Amino acid sequence: MARANKAIKNTSSVNVGFEAHDHTACVQTALQAAEAHCAAKGLRFTPVRRRTLEILLQEHRALGAYDLLKSLSASGFGSQPPVAYRAIDFLVKNGFAHKVEKLNAFIACNHPGASHSPAFMICRSCDVVVEGMSGPARGMIGKAANEVGFKIEKSIIEVEGICGSCAEQASA
Repeated sequence: MARANKAIKNTSSVNVGFEAHDHTACVQTALQAAEAHCAAKGLRFTPVRRRTLEILLQEHRALGAYDLLKSLSASGFGSQPPVAYRAIDFLVKNGFAHKVEKLNAFIACNHPGASHSPAFMICRSCDVVVEGMSGPARGMIGKAANEVGFKIEKSIIEVEGICGSCAEQASA
């Protein structure tokens, strides 16, 4: 990523989704949900996959594959790109993470297990990414698709703007 990412400290209450929340609880809840989903579906939630998801959850921002690889290497999982890419592929394929195309980076899914189309709000100042839920056939895109007889199966929306924190800092 060309712009510097705004570091989010691993504290008990951080700004996520442009609002404060209990960070420790959200990480633990998401990891437990992933473990349960994998167990129910017979998927192997290997230590490297778990650690990759944990890193994404702890950071609460989109991370590039090489940022993830660096963190995985520091955790003792090796430093070869396939280590990160295989874990990322598993997480994305199984709905635990999403790729944010604009940033060429990955973010933990806020709604794992839910059938949804993510809508990413990306702050152009600090690169914080917030995932909202959308639907593939909602709004103007759904209307346009219906008009031409097209059935939308999947959509990902990415919008760029400025978050409340950056807007406040700019006006101060």
